[in-house]
Amino acid sequence: MPLSYFASLCRVPHRRSVDTPMARALAAAGGAVAAAALTVRAQQIARRAGQTRAASTASSTADRVTVERGKEGVVTVTLNRPQKMNALDPEMFRAIAATAADLAGDTSVRAVVLTGAGRAFCAGLDVKSIVSDPVKAKASAEELLHRPDGAISNLAQDVSYLWRRVPAPVIAAVQGVCFGGGFQIALGADIRIATPACKFSIMEAKWGLIPDMGITATLPELTPKDVAMELTMTGRIFEGTEALGLGLVTRLSDDPLAEAHRLASEIAKRSPDSTAATKRLYDATYYEGDERRKLRLETLLQRRLMGGWNQLACATRGLGFPKLLQPGFAARSAEWSEEADAEAEAEIEALLNGKGGTTSSS
Repeated sequence: MPLSYFASLCRVPHRRSVDTPMARALAAAGGAVAAAALTVRAQQIARRAGQTRAASTASSTADRVTVERGKEGVVTVTLNRPQKMNALDPEMFRAIAATAADLAGDTSVRAVVLTGAGRAFCAGLDVKSIVSDPVKAKASAEELLHRPDGAISNLAQDVSYLWRRVPAPVIAAVQGVCFGGGFQIALGADIRIATPACKFSIMEAKWGLIPDMGITATLPELTPKDVAMELTMTGRIFEGTEALGLGLVTRLSDDPLAEAHRLASEIAKRSPDSTAATKRLYDATYYEGDERRKLRLETLLQRRLMGGWNQLACATRGLGFPKLLQPGFAARSAEWSEEADAEAEAEIEALLNGKGGTTSSS
């Protein structure tokens, strides 16, 4: 794995701190913190989508995705093509990618709930809309598979992969059917809540294809290789109860959207910086084999969080300070969403080479 990519995953922000004896004492009382992967290419996606951006209130992106901003920084993103069971046409691909990129750069976002309008989460690729015109089909395929210079993912992969780049938890509420590309979008979320009867399938085998919308970055985190091969080679349909047993969904609920909102609201009450750090740490290290690297990264990111405004706010609550002395949370630091700069990359290089550093020792 290139060093520059690992550095971008492990970008650590230089955030505002409160350097007083009380702040240092409260920081010392802080608990264990984690951190996760984040690299956003919002500018590239915005250009693809014609500078499409989600508005600050309920709105639509190319009429395919709605974005509703609720209380406490919880954002609900709805795939909005219910008459087609939210199947993916080129406009839907662009809209989902633009929305994910937009939210990744928004420091007010505390949690995202991703769902589908109507009776389905997403029925997968709208094959008829893409292949009905051979000329348009060729152009659409090129648009979906083209990978911009320096980008990790192409547009087909962005609709799944970019949710991992949002520095806040993304919770998919899944109902009805979740097939093919729709399943891969759900796998891009951090947490999946589904109905027991929801139908899933890695359906690409039906069309003589392989799944290519980011599944190699997501499925290995959840299920063994033999299970992945069986589901992919057969394309068989299975329900939410089996998906739970296979580790493909987090939990079941008769009302996954309500449960997703409840969970998002609970998480949104925590420090947005520690939540972003948790996602960064786990995405960067969860399946990393080098334990030395993992432990050093924990310390590196913990030191960056300790003494910050939002850590101070958590500590005052945890220590039972009077409410008048409990500061409110600040917005998540904008630097959680930036590409790694030269200083951060040098710091990560020192960490990987075992040279340590002022922030990675102990």
